Amino acid sequence: MDLSYSAADEAFRAEVRGWLEENLSGDFAAVRGRGGSGRDDEAHAERLAWNRHLAAHGWTCLGWPEEHGGRGLGLDRQVIFHEEYARAEAPTRVNHLGEELLGPTLIAFGTEEQKQRFLPRIAAVEELWCQGYSEPGAGSDLANVSTRARLEGEGDDAEWVIDGQKVWTSLAQFAQWIFVVARTEPGSARHHGLSFLLVPIDQPGVEVRPIVQNTGGAEFNEVFFAGARTPASMIVGEPGKGWGVAMGLLGFERGVSTIGQQVGFARELQGVIDLAKRTGAIEDPLLRDRLARARADLEVMRWNALRGLSGLEGGADSAAGGGAGSIAKLVWANWHRRLGELAMEVAGPGSLTASGAPYDLDTWQRLFLFSRADTIYGGSDEIQKNILAERVLGLPREMKGAAK
Repeated sequence: MDLSYSAADEAFRAEVRGWLEENLSGDFAAVRGRGGSGRDDEAHAERLAWNRHLAAHGWTCLGWPEEHGGRGLGLDRQVIFHEEYARAEAPTRVNHLGEELLGPTLIAFGTEEQKQRFLPRIAAVEELWCQGYSEPGAGSDLANVSTRARLEGEGDDAEWVIDGQKVWTSLAQFAQWIFVVARTEPGSARHHGLSFLLVPIDQPGVEVRPIVQNTGGAEFNEVFFAGARTPASMIVGEPGKGWGVAMGLLGFERGVSTIGQQVGFARELQGVIDLAKRTGAIEDPLLRDRLARARADLEVMRWNALRGLSGLEGGADSAAGGGAGSIAKLVWANWHRRLGELAMEVAGPGSLTASGAPYDLDTWQRLFLFSRADTIYGGSDEIQKNILAERVLGLPREMKGAAK
């Protein structure tokens, strides 16, 4: 990948930067910096209005093909947009799961009817989505899901009937739809017999219960299905072949938006450095060395992410090829968790007490607490290492239940 930018690219960067400066003002000035890790449920209505404002001006679905409502921009322009969006401290978008995950999945695997039904509403931010993957007994081990669906009825009246439970479902309390991995073949095991279903949330058979986190937020939820229904046509791919669709979606999850994530990381790191200067912790040679190492590691992480994205654009398989997606997840998750620990050390003893009653956390306390989960959600460290060991290095599969 040529990592230099052309004059046209820089003109596009100036366009993005200028638009954000002009529009993150007035009624939208208050949404700057809202949302993000541990706070993704805050100011939802305001951020939804902002996300719809983006859509109305053509700043959503940048990489989607034009025939599906996107702008068909290449990787370089998408990277530029996400970098400038993060630098402007624009709010975390509420449509990530629809725009970045389900939309590309439907483009790749969906029927024409599904594309026509859902893609325009995702692009316009008229319908929000959440992800029904993890379960109480199957967090990162997606192949172990036990939620079940059976087909009832015939012809146009046929419906999938779903029973089970999902957990850690981001922003389900605001979503209208959920994409669900469910077991549709009785007696099947592991990744066999799974299907990828599109299910409306606003119905009697679905219950959403927010989970209050130790950060004080409640962006995650439990979702219960008790006879929930969706039309037979709301299956992506073939019945029993949902594993491939689910894995395809996870490939999109580690796409170009990770570059914007890293710009956010850089802003957090600079904040910790500024804090160290104010508290005098910068004079500690060990802390100063760790801050310098964190900056160097972040720069290497950015170049590696760009290299991985370049490979994906060229057709490389992140999961089973070079393992770029798993490597990137391991690197950024552990880097961010270390940053949370470093922030607490820089803040000193005062970081151990809340800044107000009953549980008023500051930025660094929230960073520390939420980043503890970075190595778990989106595929735990153990899962990523198993993927690299078994699929990339060709090592024997991990023995289940072996004596330790």
